[in-house]
Amino acid sequence: MKSKFTTVVLFLVAIILVLGIVVLGGAIYNDLLGGDTSDIIYTIQNIAAEEPSENTHKNIETSNQNINTSIQGISSSNVQEPQKITTNNNKFFYNQLKGNEKIIYDKLQDNKQNLKQGNYEIKFGGVFSDTLSEENGGERLGQEYQTAIEAFVHDNPDIFYLDVNKMYLNMETTTKFLRTTYNVYISPAQGQTYLSSEFSSTSQIDKAIEEIESVKNNIINRLNGTDYQKILTIHDYLVDNIEYDSSYQAKGSYGIYGALVGKKCVCEGYAKAFKYLTNAAGIECEIMQGTATNSSGQTESHAWNCVEVNGIWYGVDVTWDDPIIIGGGRTVSNEHRYKYFLKGRNTFEKDHVLSYKFSENGKSFAYPSMSRSDY
Repeated sequence: MKSKFTTVVLFLVAIILVLGIVVLGGAIYNDLLGGDTSDIIYTIQNIAAEEPSENTHKNIETSNQNINTSIQGISSSNVQEPQKITTNNNKFFYNQLKGNEKIIYDKLQDNKQNLKQGNYEIKFGGVFSDTLSEENGGERLGQEYQTAIEAFVHDNPDIFYLDVNKMYLNMETTTKFLRTTYNVYISPAQGQTYLSSEFSSTSQIDKAIEEIESVKNNIINRLNGTDYQKILTIHDYLVDNIEYDSSYQAKGSYGIYGALVGKKCVCEGYAKAFKYLTNAAGIECEIMQGTATNSSGQTESHAWNCVEVNGIWYGVDVTWDDPIIIGGGRTVSNEHRYKYFLKGRNTFEKDHVLSYKFSENGKSFAYPSMSRSDY
């Protein structure tokens, strides 16, 4: 009897050992050859929306008054104004980020040179594993990516060669025996690039950068005197040298290339060029965006600036200080040339309305707190 019992026990032990070996073998096989992998690809909400028709946005005045222009991808959502913060090292919007948002922004900043390739993969590996392991972690990381990209674009007018709407955040999840790993990277769609349509190679971008920097250096080398005098010189240079792009088709029209090299751009180009040059002169300046209503009563998406003078922020709208004049010509009276130069909120709020979100479901960003009164 005892012998039979022992035999049964040994038989059961043997079965358990065999099952253990099978399971262990399966785990080893799974680890060696890889487990189930799933991918999530996230791209930011479109912050470069299609430009409205020219008939809607080309508002030409019969006298030296302002022409209202357009900017790509501005959300007109007006939410409660966020708490005001101070700027630091031309990273005003970066300073409003946190956690994963800063990690993504820093990686983009560190790879600005590589981004000129148009297909360079920015790899994060498993940095975001804790986030992705949580419920709805992928969706949250996608939103943080959106916020980081928006801050990166607004802090860096020199990335004129990128179309961030062509950049994708890829989130790979691999499930192996008792273990899940994550791999995150930014890339373009397969077989494509995330360069803007005007630029197709690193060498072409480098040449454009050289042209932009040549113009910038010529301007900066002429600056002297107080910050006020430097700001005035930059403002006047842009007004005197840029033509508003009513066709919306000039090369680089929405950035500093169109403004400084092509000398033809829309309001976004004016605003980015003004920030680019004032920052190069060591002056704090940010791009503001929202809607504006011109003298004809038409309200449209628009971009302008705020700039710091002696510790106080004032608004500047270079586009509206450079009106289109029927019959041609460039002569503008000082009344109109400086109508929106270093003005306070009391002036700007008459016809400019800020949008604190750069995309419909994006983060609400703060702007510098402007003076109520004019300079």
